[in-house]
Amino acid sequence: MINNIEIIKAKTTKINDVDFDNLKFGHVFSDHMLECKFKDGKWETPKVVPYQALSLDPSAKIFHYGQSVFEGMKAYKDENENVWLFRPLDNFKRLNISSKRLAIPELPENYFMDGLKTLLQVDNEWIPQKGGSSLYIRPFVFASGNGFHASPADEYTFIIATAPSGAYFSGKVKVLIEEKYSRSANGGVGYAKAGGNYAGQFYPTQLAIDKGYQQVIWTDDNTHEYIEEAGAMNIFVRINDTLVTGPTSDRILDGITRKSIIELAEAEGIPVEVRKLTVHEVVSAAKDGSLKEMFGAGTAAVISPIAGFGYKGTDYDLPELENTYASSLKKRITDIQTNKAEDPFGWRYKVE
Repeated sequence: MINNIEIIKAKTTKINDVDFDNLKFGHVFSDHMLECKFKDGKWETPKVVPYQALSLDPSAKIFHYGQSVFEGMKAYKDENENVWLFRPLDNFKRLNISSKRLAIPELPENYFMDGLKTLLQVDNEWIPQKGGSSLYIRPFVFASGNGFHASPADEYTFIIATAPSGAYFSGKVKVLIEEKYSRSANGGVGYAKAGGNYAGQFYPTQLAIDKGYQQVIWTDDNTHEYIEEAGAMNIFVRINDTLVTGPTSDRILDGITRKSIIELAEAEGIPVEVRKLTVHEVVSAAKDGSLKEMFGAGTAAVISPIAGFGYKGTDYDLPELENTYASSLKKRITDIQTNKAEDPFGWRYKVE
């Protein structure tokens, strides 16, 4: 436990100007943020400061060599004003896994957890209670040390910023199976939440949008024969009654929502297969009617249903089912997250 986290309160609050009934995702930011510097070979004590712009030298290595990793989390407030997190230690561990891959110093656990809890206590009023809303939490680390030499920086900055947000997606999306571009490669940084991974997705995704799709289904870099991820999310495919998702690897993010869906589905008796899934199998299943559902899974959307997909110039629509795995699993997860249901898995974390 860190006993000396300095708290510098904002002189004024922005909360009275916020329409909490009409929140866009990640557009409104809370009054404060957590900040922690790495200097002289060690992390300094975190502090809570007013949310503010950053001042960086033009030679800061983040601008030149892309040393930056981030996480995505949410805080929820139940009807009794209790504040909850969902599997926060998994986010902490994954942030350090990402940092290690990009030669960024790893954070101590108490700096992350105690700093986050302190920030949430300071900005408690920013955590919405409206159904479907939450306080989105963005921890990130970047190279703030200076120099043009191509090497790891000698200084880093860790920040946690928060944004009260409504639902991330509404409705189903139509996706395009990618045949040329790749999200990541063997031996690369696909398993890390590195900012550059997402920057590399924007151009192929825009090409898909120009064709009338909302997102891309990423395939493997070598053959483009295997389904890997859906946009910035993990992907699940339901063939008949079996739920299939690809195994994690150098290329695929070990998603926290993904892990939760697998455990939930298995606990409810839904057959789950974690294995390689070919594009050919998905297309064949769409043709013979055994493809029942496809959906993306991630922190922001939780579960985002896919209405159909395009491949090699042909569009395939998925059936409209009354009772879907996507809807039932999303409700189970969100009920646990918001303290509306029992949590037999020990995922929910109370902020006290």
